[in-house]
Amino acid sequence: MTDRQNITIRISDLAPMPLSIMRADEEIYRQAEYNVNQLCGVWGKRYKDKSSKEILAMVAFQFAKLYFSGKANLEAVDALLD
Repeated sequence: MTDRQNITIRISDLAPMPLSIMRADEEIYRQAEYNVNQLCGVWGKRYKDKSSKEILAMVAFQFAKLYFSGKANLEAVDALLD
């Protein structure tokens, strides 16, 4: 049995994207897909004057901001523990 599997994710109104991932990571990919689509839906309703590309850019920025703030927090904790 291979450790990789093929899945397809759908983000917003974009074409489905096939991916080859590690089996152990599937839940992470599914959670990411779900959360991106949830935020796209909420912000799409809130910002009706924005295009789907603008909404997707805002969502990407939000998740990048969360990633980098989490990374900075982790580095601060590591520095404190050292």
